[in-house]
Amino acid sequence: MRDWKNWVTLAARLILGIVFIIAGVGKIGNLTQSVAATNAYQILPSSVAQIVGYALPFCEVGLGLVLVAGLFTRVAGALGGLLQLAFIIAIASVWARGISIDCGCFGNGGPVDPVQAVKNYPWDILRDVGLLACGAWLVFLGKPFLAIDSWLFKPLDQIAAEMGPKGAKGGKGSKRR
Repeated sequence: MRDWKNWVTLAARLILGIVFIIAGVGKIGNLTQSVAATNAYQILPSSVAQIVGYALPFCEVGLGLVLVAGLFTRVAGALGGLLQLAFIIAIASVWARGISIDCGCFGNGGPVDPVQAVKNYPWDILRDVGLLACGAWLVFLGKPFLAIDSWLFKPLDQIAAEMGPKGAKGGKGSKRR
C-alpha cells in the first residue's frame, strides 16, 4: 500500500487544480464581467484591473491543467497558493473597507446586498484558506504521485543512490586530480 501522504498529495493537487479550472472556465465565457469583478475590489488602478480581469481566467485554467496533470507540481502548488493568498487579502480588504461585492471567484462578481456580502465573506475566505493549504502541502510535503512529474523527474534520493556511496565527490568516472 502506498504512503498516505501520496494520497493526500494527489487529493490536494486535484482539488486545487479542478477548482482553478472551474473558476477560470466560469470567467472565460464573460471576460467583460471578469474585468468588472476585478474592478469592484477597488484595489488596482482600472487599467491594471482590466489586464488582470482578462488574463486571470486563462491563467487559472492553465494552472489548473498543470496541477491536474501533475506537471511541475511544487511550482504550480506555490503559484496556486500565492494566488489564494492574494484572493484572501483582496476579500478581507473589501470586507474591512465596507465594500459589498460578490467575490467573482467563479464568474459573476460585482456589487451585492451588504447583508449578503457580509454573510459570504467569511465562507469565501475559509474556502481560500483551505485551497492555500492544498498549495502549501504540494510545496512542502508533496511527492509526485500519479503525476507526470514522477515519470519525468527522478526523486533526489534515487539520484543520490545511483551516484554511489561517494556521491559526486569522486565516485566512478570522476576526473578529479
